[in-house]
Amino acid sequence: MTTVTMSKVAADADDLSVWPASARRLPHGVLAVGGVCLAEIADRFDTPVYVLDEGEVRAHCRAYRDAFPDADVLYAAKAFLSRAVVRWIDEEGLGLDVCSAGELELAVTAGFPADRVVLHGNAKSPHDIEAALRLGVGRIVIDSPSEIARLAAAVGVGTGGAQKVMVRVVPGIMAGGHEKIRTGTEEQKFGLAVSDGSAQHAIARILGLRRLELTGLHCHIGSQITDVKPYVAAVRRMVGLMARIRDTHGVVLPELDMGGGHGIAYRPGEPALDLTALARRLRAELAASCAAAKLPVPRLAIEPGRAVTGPAGVALYRVLAVKRTGERVFVAVDGGMSDNPRPALYGVRYAPRLVGRRSTAEPRTTTVVGRHCEAGDILAADVELPGDIHPGDLLAVPVAGAYQLSMASGYNMVGRPPVVAVHDGTARLLVRRETLADFRRRDIGE
Repeated sequence: MTTVTMSKVAADADDLSVWPASARRLPHGVLAVGGVCLAEIADRFDTPVYVLDEGEVRAHCRAYRDAFPDADVLYAAKAFLSRAVVRWIDEEGLGLDVCSAGELELAVTAGFPADRVVLHGNAKSPHDIEAALRLGVGRIVIDSPSEIARLAAAVGVGTGGAQKVMVRVVPGIMAGGHEKIRTGTEEQKFGLAVSDGSAQHAIARILGLRRLELTGLHCHIGSQITDVKPYVAAVRRMVGLMARIRDTHGVVLPELDMGGGHGIAYRPGEPALDLTALARRLRAELAASCAAAKLPVPRLAIEPGRAVTGPAGVALYRVLAVKRTGERVFVAVDGGMSDNPRPALYGVRYAPRLVGRRSTAEPRTTTVVGRHCEAGDILAADVELPGDIHPGDLLAVPVAGAYQLSMASGYNMVGRPPVVAVHDGTARLLVRRETLADFRRRDIGE
């Protein structure tokens, strides 16, 4: 390996650009986040363990509020939700976007105002709808024609007042970091398309029902989007549909929810969505399109999830085994696809780092794998780690605050890891580790 290449590898290994802003290097190769040593967290709470930087989460909330001062910023709960996160986003002035009765009830029982909650879902269960109406959510996003009659009938069973709803529209725009997370075209399960008239038909039906109050339109074009242009194009098409609704029904809708999907960098050098540019371009396009259509500018809403909590999280693992097979080096850790299925689902790439000690060994291309009985249980393929890595070492994976614990499973009955919040030099447990006793309590058959 040349000197230039070695220098680049060393620089990449020391790059903290995708880590929380509070990340600090300590002596002997150890890192601290939120003023707390990661090695101490691993010793105290065991591994695997998620570390969530409260200050980083709050900073991202404030960045969104500053960028969109005249819009509703709704945190997408599916990225990660706990009672503490509910409190943080409430205190920072954000609303909440939920996809189930479970997410909704956790938020409301933690003290979050239900009228600042929006309920999504392409297949809402009767329990989802009942909970939303009982707790008084601010908006329900209608995703299919069959939902209209079901929801109207459920409202009638309740107080008899009108439930505010939006319609999820498919604008025909392809965007997103992987085909499995592109939701803006007709070839997927979400929303109602404009191209075949489904959206227009649903809107007409809703406007004819006194128990449903249509407040606006919603769209979500995909996830892990790093370019502003698809959002601008989506705004233009959504305003066009709002103009047609006015012309056809004489109704001017006051709200437009442009969803989320804001991309972040998982490894140094990767692109991320420019929040300032997004805010500027969305406002400009919304104003221009509405002026051209002679429409008042609707109240804008956005739904960031990953971009709020993702960069604030770090996953810690212990190395269990090191295996050399031919030219490949496999480092197996005490977690895997049960606590982070994203690499197996989407081919996501991470940048793990040795954090428990300082190594002077030359780096070697390594694949970090999990402990599960699947060949696809890979956490990080072809990454540079010290050549002397051995069992007992501590690895940290940054950008672990979104779509990891929320998507975790009980595969192989390996309990889901705990979540530890760090802030101003203190660490506290937010979510305890799932134990074998939890599995036994659920298994009640003989």
